[in-house]
Amino acid sequence: MQEAVNELAGSFPSWTEFVRVVSRLTAALLVGALIGYQRERVGKAAGLRTHMLVALGTSLFVIGVVEFGMGEDAVSRVIQGLATGIGFLGAGSILKIEDNEEIRGLTTASGIWMTAAASVAIGLGLIGIGFLAGGLAWIVLSVFHRLQPKQIDGPPHGNG
Repeated sequence: MQEAVNELAGSFPSWTEFVRVVSRLTAALLVGALIGYQRERVGKAAGLRTHMLVALGTSLFVIGVVEFGMGEDAVSRVIQGLATGIGFLGAGSILKIEDNEEIRGLTTASGIWMTAAASVAIGLGLIGIGFLAGGLAWIVLSVFHRLQPKQIDGPPHGNG
Protein backbone atom coordinates (compact mmCIF):
# COMPACT_ATOMS: atom_id res chain seq x y z
CA MET A 1 0.00 0.00 0.00
CA GLN A 2 2.84 2.37 0.85
CA GLU A 3 4.31 1.85 -2.64
CA ALA A 4 1.03 2.97 -4.20
CA VAL A 5 0.95 6.07 -2.01
CA ASN A 6 4.58 6.87 -2.88
CA GLU A 7 3.86 6.41 -6.59
CA LEU A 8 0.89 8.77 -6.43
CA ALA A 9 2.76 11.31 -4.34
CA GLY A 10 5.77 11.15 -6.65
CA SER A 11 3.72 11.82 -9.76
CA PHE A 12 3.02 15.40 -8.61
CA PRO A 13 6.32 17.04 -7.65
CA SER A 14 4.62 20.08 -6.15
CA TRP A 15 1.30 21.31 -4.84
CA THR A 16 1.38 24.05 -7.49
CA GLU A 17 1.60 21.49 -10.29
CA PHE A 18 -1.27 19.50 -8.78
CA VAL A 19 -3.49 22.58 -8.64
CA ARG A 20 -2.53 23.49 -12.22
CA VAL A 21 -3.48 20.05 -13.53
CA VAL A 22 -6.73 19.88 -11.56
CA SER A 23 -7.75 23.37 -12.70
CA ARG A 24 -7.07 22.52 -16.37
CA LEU A 25 -8.93 19.23 -16.22
CA THR A 26 -11.85 20.88 -14.44
CA ALA A 27 -11.92 23.71 -16.98
CA ALA A 28 -11.98 21.18 -19.82
CA LEU A 29 -14.85 19.33 -18.13
CA LEU A 30 -16.78 22.59 -17.85
CA VAL A 31 -16.33 23.37 -21.55
CA GLY A 32 -17.38 19.82 -22.44
CA ALA A 33 -20.40 20.15 -20.16
CA LEU A 34 -21.41 23.46 -21.72
CA ILE A 35 -21.39 22.12 -25.27
CA GLY A 36 -22.63 18.67 -24.29
CA TYR A 37 -25.56 20.02 -22.28
CA GLN A 38 -26.77 21.94 -25.31
CA ARG A 39 -26.55 18.82 -27.48
CA GLU A 40 -28.27 16.73 -24.80
CA ARG A 41 -31.03 19.31 -24.46
CA VAL A 42 -31.90 19.02 -28.16
CA GLY A 43 -31.86 15.22 -28.02
CA LYS A 44 -28.64 14.40 -29.84
CA ALA A 45 -26.88 11.08 -29.29
CA ALA A 46 -23.56 12.69 -28.40
CA GLY A 47 -24.63 14.70 -25.39
CA LEU A 48 -23.36 15.76 -22.01
CA ARG A 49 -21.28 12.73 -21.02
CA THR A 50 -19.79 12.24 -24.47
CA HIS A 51 -18.61 15.85 -24.73
CA MET A 52 -17.32 15.86 -21.16
CA LEU A 53 -15.29 12.70 -21.80
CA VAL A 54 -13.93 14.06 -25.09
CA ALA A 55 -12.93 17.27 -23.30
CA LEU A 56 -11.34 15.47 -20.37
CA GLY A 57 -9.45 12.98 -22.54
CA THR A 58 -8.22 15.57 -25.00
CA SER A 59 -7.02 17.86 -22.26
CA LEU A 60 -5.37 14.98 -20.43
CA PHE A 61 -3.37 13.97 -23.52
CA VAL A 62 -2.03 17.50 -23.85
CA ILE A 63 -1.42 18.00 -20.13
CA GLY A 64 0.44 14.69 -19.92
CA VAL A 65 2.84 15.67 -22.68
CA VAL A 66 3.34 19.20 -21.37
CA GLU A 67 3.80 18.15 -17.73
CA PHE A 68 6.23 15.40 -18.73
CA GLY A 69 8.39 18.13 -20.22
CA MET A 70 8.30 16.99 -23.84
CA GLY A 71 9.32 19.51 -26.47
CA GLU A 72 7.12 21.54 -28.78
CA ASP A 73 7.54 18.98 -31.56
CA ALA A 74 6.11 16.23 -29.34
CA VAL A 75 3.23 18.45 -28.25
CA SER A 76 2.55 19.23 -31.90
CA ARG A 77 2.45 15.52 -32.80
CA VAL A 78 0.05 14.78 -29.95
CA ILE A 79 -2.27 17.57 -31.09
CA GLN A 80 -2.10 16.30 -34.68
CA GLY A 81 -2.99 12.80 -33.47
CA LEU A 82 -5.86 14.18 -31.42
CA ALA A 83 -7.25 16.09 -34.39
CA THR A 84 -7.17 12.90 -36.46
CA GLY A 85 -8.63 10.72 -33.72
CA ILE A 86 -11.40 13.15 -32.88
CA GLY A 87 -12.17 13.44 -36.59
CA PHE A 88 -12.60 9.68 -36.67
CA LEU A 89 -14.86 9.79 -33.61
CA GLY A 90 -16.92 12.56 -35.20
CA ALA A 91 -17.16 10.62 -38.45
CA GLY A 92 -18.80 7.83 -36.50
CA SER A 93 -21.64 10.19 -35.60
CA ILE A 94 -22.41 11.04 -39.23
CA LEU A 95 -25.09 8.95 -40.90
CA LYS A 96 -26.19 8.92 -44.52
CA ILE A 97 -29.75 7.77 -44.96
CA GLU A 98 -29.88 6.42 -48.51
CA ASP A 99 -33.64 6.46 -49.00
CA ASN A 100 -33.99 10.18 -48.29
CA GLU A 101 -30.55 11.25 -49.53
CA GLU A 102 -30.22 12.72 -46.06
CA ILE A 103 -27.06 13.29 -44.06
CA ARG A 104 -27.34 13.54 -40.28
CA GLY A 105 -24.77 14.21 -37.57
CA LEU A 106 -22.57 16.88 -39.12
CA THR A 107 -23.31 19.38 -36.36
CA THR A 108 -22.76 16.73 -33.69
CA ALA A 109 -19.42 15.79 -35.27
CA SER A 110 -18.48 19.46 -35.42
CA GLY A 111 -19.42 19.90 -31.77
CA ILE A 112 -17.21 17.00 -30.76
CA TRP A 113 -14.35 18.47 -32.81
CA MET A 114 -14.89 21.91 -31.27
CA THR A 115 -14.97 20.46 -27.75
CA ALA A 116 -11.64 18.77 -28.41
CA ALA A 117 -10.11 21.93 -29.86
CA ALA A 118 -11.14 24.04 -26.87
CA SER A 119 -9.79 21.33 -24.57
CA VAL A 120 -6.42 21.34 -26.35
CA ALA A 121 -6.18 25.07 -25.62
CA ILE A 122 -7.08 24.43 -21.98
CA GLY A 123 -4.57 21.59 -21.74
CA LEU A 124 -1.89 23.98 -22.97
CA GLY A 125 -2.82 26.40 -20.20
CA LEU A 126 -4.85 28.76 -22.39
CA ILE A 127 -7.90 28.39 -20.17
CA GLY A 128 -9.43 31.74 -21.10
CA ILE A 129 -9.20 30.95 -24.80
CA GLY A 130 -10.73 27.51 -24.19
CA PHE A 131 -13.65 29.07 -22.27
CA LEU A 132 -14.10 31.71 -24.97
CA ALA A 133 -14.14 29.04 -27.69
CA GLY A 134 -16.57 26.90 -25.69
CA GLY A 135 -18.86 29.87 -25.14
CA LEU A 136 -18.81 30.78 -28.81
CA ALA A 137 -19.55 27.16 -29.75
CA TRP A 138 -22.52 27.21 -27.37
CA ILE A 139 -23.78 30.41 -29.04
CA VAL A 140 -23.47 28.84 -32.48
CA LEU A 141 -25.33 25.72 -31.37
CA SER A 142 -28.02 27.46 -29.31
CA VAL A 143 -28.63 30.85 -30.86
CA PHE A 144 -27.83 30.35 -34.52
CA HIS A 145 -29.90 27.17 -34.61
CA ARG A 146 -32.95 29.40 -34.25
CA LEU A 147 -31.81 31.64 -37.09
CA GLN A 148 -31.28 28.80 -39.56
CA PRO A 149 -33.83 28.98 -42.38
CA LYS A 150 -36.23 26.09 -42.68
CA GLN A 151 -35.85 24.08 -45.85
CA ILE A 152 -39.08 23.65 -47.80
CA ASP A 153 -38.24 21.32 -50.70
CA GLY A 154 -35.78 18.45 -51.00
CA PRO A 155 -33.87 16.54 -48.37
CA PRO A 156 -33.22 18.15 -44.98
CA HIS A 157 -30.00 20.01 -44.22
CA GLY A 158 -27.12 17.93 -42.96
CA ASN A 159 -27.53 19.08 -39.38
CA GLY A 160 -27.71 17.01 -36.30
